[in-house]
This record gives sequence, structure tokens and C-alpha cells, in this order.
Amino acid sequence: MKSTTGLIILAISIMFTASQTAFSQEKEHATLKFEKEAEQLGTIYTDELEPVEMEIEFTNQGKEPLVISHVRGCCGTRIKDWTKKPIMEGETGTIKIEFRLAPRPHNIRRTVSVVSNDPDGMKVFRIRGEVAERSDEPFGANHQGAMAPKAD
Repeated sequence: MKSTTGLIILAISIMFTASQTAFSQEKEHATLKFEKEAEQLGTIYTDELEPVEMEIEFTNQGKEPLVISHVRGCCGTRIKDWTKKPIMEGETGTIKIEFRLAPRPHNIRRTVSVVSNDPDGMKVFRIRGEVAERSDEPFGANHQGAMAPKAD
């Protein structure tokens, strides 16, 4: 009975030591970090629409080389190019995109999905904004209501 208890204690000690060693080692991997969380385009007026071209920058904040395996754009966003060589620790890469906006008022909601060897797998860059019609009338000129001045 004493030898069995001794073996159990020895096995538990070995497992505890092994798990402590595994957790204490720093995990080394690639980490993709966008320079900005998202791009805010603001308001673009229908009479000023041009194709939107943009470069999305990112950095490898990990220890291992970062390898981008696939980049995909949604909603007609064209991926023109991206850094295809491995990106070393601390180095930056770019993704070049282009898209056109419909000539009508709407919210801009675009995404660019990047698949790499980052442990998180896919990372998504968001593009937001608004397309609006330009109004030639001063603010409130068409509005009649309780707050409008009374005519005498």
C-alpha cells in the first residue's frame, strides 16, 4: 500500500512540474495587429463620388514570421495586392484595396478579412462611413412645426 501511495505522489509531482514548465514558457507565435482598428470615411456626397483606394497597414507583433495566406473583401471590395512574403517580428505589411460606392444615400459598411498564421486565425478590418445627398437649402428651411416662427 505504501509503494502505491508513493507512486501516486511521484506521478502527481511529475505532472505538476511538467504543467508548470509548460505554462511558464512564453508562447512564440505570429501576431497580426492592424495600425488602426477601423477606417472612418465620414460623409461622402453623391456629387463627389470617386473610386475609393486605400492601403491597410498591419504589423507583426509576434515572435514568429507572419504569413498572410488569404485576403478577402466583401460587397465588391477589390483586393488589389497584399504583402505576400513572411513579415518578421516588428515589420509591417500592407493590403491595397479599391471599391466604388453607389450614387445614392446609404451607410458604408465594408470589411476586409485576413487569414494568417496568427493564432486568432482570421482578423477583420472594418470600413465605415455614409454617402449622402448634398442639400442646397439651409438647415430647417423645409420644416414647419411647433418650433417654427409664426408669420404675422
